[in-house]
Amino acid sequence: MQDSRTVGSKEAPDLAALARDIKRWGLEFGFQQIGITDCDLESAEPRLLEWLARGRHGDMDYMARHGARRARPGELVPGTIRVISARMNYFPAQVRESAAVLDAPARAYVSRYALGRDYHKVLRRRLQQLSDRVAAAVGPFSYRVFTDSAPVMEVALAQKSGIGWRGKHTLLLNREAGSYFFLGEIYSDLPLPIDSAVSEHCGTCRKCLDACPTGAIVAPYELDARRCISYLTIEHKGAIPEALRPLIGNRVYGCDDCQLACPWNRFAQRSAEPDFNVRNGLDDVSLVALFRWSESEFHERLQGTAIHRIGYERWLRNIAVGLGNALGALGRGPATAAIEAALRSRRDDASALVREHVAWALERSTPPDRGLQCSAEQ
Repeated sequence: MQDSRTVGSKEAPDLAALARDIKRWGLEFGFQQIGITDCDLESAEPRLLEWLARGRHGDMDYMARHGARRARPGELVPGTIRVISARMNYFPAQVRESAAVLDAPARAYVSRYALGRDYHKVLRRRLQQLSDRVAAAVGPFSYRVFTDSAPVMEVALAQKSGIGWRGKHTLLLNREAGSYFFLGEIYSDLPLPIDSAVSEHCGTCRKCLDACPTGAIVAPYELDARRCISYLTIEHKGAIPEALRPLIGNRVYGCDDCQLACPWNRFAQRSAEPDFNVRNGLDDVSLVALFRWSESEFHERLQGTAIHRIGYERWLRNIAVGLGNALGALGRGPATAAIEAALRSRRDDASALVREHVAWALERSTPPDRGLQCSAEQ
């Protein structure tokens, strides 16, 4: 947090003109939209506290630790009176069609936001550049940059700033861009004019609820993270509940099903940001190939990506579940033989977590046809 609470020795800025400049500079730094809002999240706080009280945050203990501070920007960063919210598209310019991968049990599905460079690094750098540009124009000011890295209610803030509205899947929606974008914020003490929120446009549609493989969207605008595939494959550190494993399919990192079903994503825009281009062919790769990576290969290939944050052990856990589901979906043949061999190679893995999921996966194997087995024995 910068210490200065003034605009230094420079003449006090025209705040309306400064707000327009910030939006223009934001576009120059690669954002698609900038909105400005105040810090009043009083209407969102009761819903947050109820969600936490119901335990729907799962084992994301940091959410409960911060509690109501998420809804009080001025307490999180004293002196904050405005939030500059930024949107950046992430859907890669060239990527394998999601449905084609999801329909291929032996392929690995990775959420499209995680196919390139870690978005935390990209957005944080651009938000810092934008903050530096503001300081160059008005002098030192008090601010702090956030990119999904602290107790910030980014969707509520982006909604208030006019960037979009909260969809029934709890993600932010934009009429011109759907939901395939990242959000970032600058908490600031500059008394900038604020933008107006936009109206909601979900109507009676419930396609996102119906599409969720695990029923994690328990009601419109209500997500139970404990059932969400993104939570289970990314945030959850322990064993994935057995009842949910078959529903995960081949999704080894995150899930896009609610977004894929959303009609507004017909208008989703491809990203022109090279950092979000697909790396390591992860938009269409076999589960077996990924399961064969050594730990050093995992670090070498995925360093600098969002996936790297979950670590090698959880990566193998997730892939083991995908391999088990592939065994349950595919008939006997060379593909299943290769999957079984890959799983058996890690049956004695050093990690108890991996061993448990490998054992479960092997139990999903379809036994050989008895008649064929007898013929072979004869």
